[in-house]
Amino acid sequence: MPLSRLRDSARAARTHTLHTESLLVEQYADLVRLAYLVLPPSFGRHRRVLLAHSLVQRSLPEGRPGRAPHVPQPRGGAAPEGVPARHRLRAAVLGAALRHTRRPRGWPERARPPRALVPRLPVVLGLRLFPRSGSAEDMVLGRLLAGVDAGTRAAFVLRRLDGLAEGETELVLRAAGVADPARALRAAARLGPAAGPVPDAAEPGAGPQEFDACTVQAHPTDLLRRRRRSRLALGVVAATAVTATALLALNDGHRDRGPDRSATVAVPRADDLHRSPPDSWADTSRVDFTAWPARGARIDDDGLLARALSTWAEPPGETTVIRAPGTADDPPPRSPQLLYAGPVSGRTVVLLYDGLRLARYSEPAAGRGPAALAVARADDADVTTAAAVALDVRKGSARYLLAPWIAEAGTRDLLRPDAAARPLGVGRDGVTGRVPVIGSGPACGSRTVLQLRSSTRIAEDHAFLLAGRGSLSPVHLTYTPLPGKGAPPARQPREATGPAALVAWSRSACALAGLDEGVRAVNLWDFAEQDLPRSGGHAVWSCSRAVTWQGPGDAAVALRATAGAERTRQSRVVALARSTALCGHFGQDVVAAARWRAPDGGRYLLAAGSREVAGLTVSGDVTARTDQHTLAVRAPADTSVRVAGRLADGGTLDALGGPAVTP
Repeated sequence: MPLSRLRDSARAARTHTLHTESLLVEQYADLVRLAYLVLPPSFGRHRRVLLAHSLVQRSLPEGRPGRAPHVPQPRGGAAPEGVPARHRLRAAVLGAALRHTRRPRGWPERARPPRALVPRLPVVLGLRLFPRSGSAEDMVLGRLLAGVDAGTRAAFVLRRLDGLAEGETELVLRAAGVADPARALRAAARLGPAAGPVPDAAEPGAGPQEFDACTVQAHPTDLLRRRRRSRLALGVVAATAVTATALLALNDGHRDRGPDRSATVAVPRADDLHRSPPDSWADTSRVDFTAWPARGARIDDDGLLARALSTWAEPPGETTVIRAPGTADDPPPRSPQLLYAGPVSGRTVVLLYDGLRLARYSEPAAGRGPAALAVARADDADVTTAAAVALDVRKGSARYLLAPWIAEAGTRDLLRPDAAARPLGVGRDGVTGRVPVIGSGPACGSRTVLQLRSSTRIAEDHAFLLAGRGSLSPVHLTYTPLPGKGAPPARQPREATGPAALVAWSRSACALAGLDEGVRAVNLWDFAEQDLPRSGGHAVWSCSRAVTWQGPGDAAVALRATAGAERTRQSRVVALARSTALCGHFGQDVVAAARWRAPDGGRYLLAAGSREVAGLTVSGDVTARTDQHTLAVRAPADTSVRVAGRLADGGTLDALGGPAVTP
């Protein structure tokens, strides 16, 4: 080859290398963020920060000066074609990060990776690095990303944070070795609405600081453990092998029992806790726990806050721990939000929120004694379900911390619908006086609930009811009235503070004691009414749906009559269904049946259906048919019958609780 051509080739190679390096420097923050978010969350933030920087720095061309950054071969074996130069670095970094998500077969999940996967540089000794904590929205987004696969995380980062078009994103994913880029894009699109708004990523390095692996905090590792290890090393040098083995065993015995969380999750520090501004609740469209300011007399007590955080991360053996059903037991993954820290009824309480869970830590205010920790889900809370949290529960009563948007607080007895609500004392820090909680015993002398009213800065004339049952969050009570005449649109649930709602709840309030733990809200739906035979008065059919924080709900159909043997203080439950969509937004059709005894002693079968039920059929020992929503037919006690409804679209629906109605 002529010497001039060799010189031209070398000059072009150097130019290409310099151009690639300038692109890397320009996009460095975005590339590090991409690698950081794609790497497995189980690696821990410190390890992901170092590994992300290492992968980006090693994406420069190696070997010959003109060599382009290595883009991994797709799994199908074909070389990537048509990858623009501006995306080759992204594909190279993404491919390297994806290789770290594929562990060797049989490799323990929390074990260190093989030596070939350990980065050479950078290396940090004696310090732990992690990005600064972002807002509560960033925390929620981080938890959502941690729950999906690496390909989906990559598609989300490229589309939502880096601002690539869909076609460009699919091209980069395929070049990086993602098996099914289209599926990853669809999954990322479904994740987008749940993640909420993400800042504009047009400027390099823009986006949530929760994932900015270029702006990090440095904290020392466990100094006491390091000192023990140093002393142990000196002892091993001077002692025999037997003595060294004994010392190692003794040292292991003094280490924290259980998994070493320091390698995967750094316990948040007290000075890293997120604190919302005092008036943020009035200037945001997201009125939930993220808008709560930090309140209480001890919010600056770093020692107290550190004890609360460490207990949440790894509760000591003597700590009383209560976790609501469906609540994850992992420690706070990032710095949570501080809601309250102060004295409450002889104990000191700290209330924290990590975007998905509430954690209440309490310890004796004076003297020694065991601490207590309660953790419960609080994701998707709103202006009502985030309106109050129980700070202290004892001897059948509770004190609550109210949301900053609560302008008026009172209590009322559901069993006395005509009685007015009584005012409830609230301190300057938002803590209420003691309020009776609804117990689980058979007695039903009263059913006291909170009646709260939102500030007019949130909504005009918005009052609602919360029923405390001893858990962290009280249960939100709503009511759906009877359908109107003719064929009106379906009624929607509303707050249970109107006269009709209070009367309906007065007949169903005792059933609140039987609710399972973890219930978020209960809606009482009056779906049908009928005149009873033999001058038996009037009856209303209702279905109460209890929805948990996890999502599933239970339904119970009850019959309340104004005369005859059914004229009792409380409604009679005639059917139950567990983990069902019935009586909710996705199960708006319901049929139910019940035995009823007339004032003259005659026995009847009553049946009713919701507004979309065009007729009812009774079969078995007794037969009957009607084109109405309700039915009443004589049926001796020893008869076996089956009740079904005919829907307007031609389908059929069995009575709730099963096809047979027993005496």
